[in-house]
Amino acid sequence: MRLISWNIDSLNAALTSDSNRAVLSREVIDTIIEKDADVIALQETKLPRKGPSKKHMEHLAEYFKGYSYVWRNSQEPARKSYAGTMFLYKDKYSPEVFYPEIDVPDTMDLEGRIITLDFGEFYLTQVYTPNAGSGLKRLKERQVWDEKYAEYLQNLDKEKVVLATGDYNVAHKEIDLAHPQNNRNSAGFTEEERQGFTNLLDKGFTDTFRHIHGDVTDVYSWWAQRAKTSKINNSGWRIDYWLVSDRIADKIVKSEMIDSGSRQDHTPILLEIDLQLEK
Repeated sequence: MRLISWNIDSLNAALTSDSNRAVLSREVIDTIIEKDADVIALQETKLPRKGPSKKHMEHLAEYFKGYSYVWRNSQEPARKSYAGTMFLYKDKYSPEVFYPEIDVPDTMDLEGRIITLDFGEFYLTQVYTPNAGSGLKRLKERQVWDEKYAEYLQNLDKEKVVLATGDYNVAHKEIDLAHPQNNRNSAGFTEEERQGFTNLLDKGFTDTFRHIHGDVTDVYSWWAQRAKTSKINNSGWRIDYWLVSDRIADKIVKSEMIDSGSRQDHTPILLEIDLQLEK
């Protein structure tokens, strides 16, 4: 079974814009399609409140032939065309879809951040974790999110095994970013956020990349757009993850980044695992 996750940073733009960045995004989509994944998870879709427009749907049908999709978008009073997630899965599958709320502060439950699919034998869930923000202004709310989200995954895991993915907006260990000393109090590398991720793993989940690759360094999933040379210099962070229930860690076959070429920001991440999807 092959699965891909990607914070696309605007599916809206990737499908409808002719900007240089949108062109690069479509090149990454082409790369993803070549992988022939069973399921594709997208974060930060930034679609309208009502969901994909007719134009969006036409392009989705063009780029993702043979896939069905479900989405979740930001709703009032959360910001318009903000955050959002989407699952695409091969037409032969028909999972049950859930749009959970986890009782978190502010408008976080209304920002379209979690979708869960029930494939019968296991859950597949994705998340776009809230950023602690400039000046860490949302750090306290983020700590509550981390606690509530960990409880949510733990409860899923009590029912059946879980595959969880997404942009977790945290570099867990010093080896997960290029310059840890310079980012001690930066959003995504505070002690609070790192501990929140540790607490999540301690509830029975395996970081599949570390399970396969150990303490390898210099492998990242995100490079800041604002620093023009961040990707050239590999000044990146690993903040995107595939997690699985500990008890199926032995079924992990592959967990790696997918090359996104010259496009900065997030790169897609791939998981191959020896599980059978229920059709």
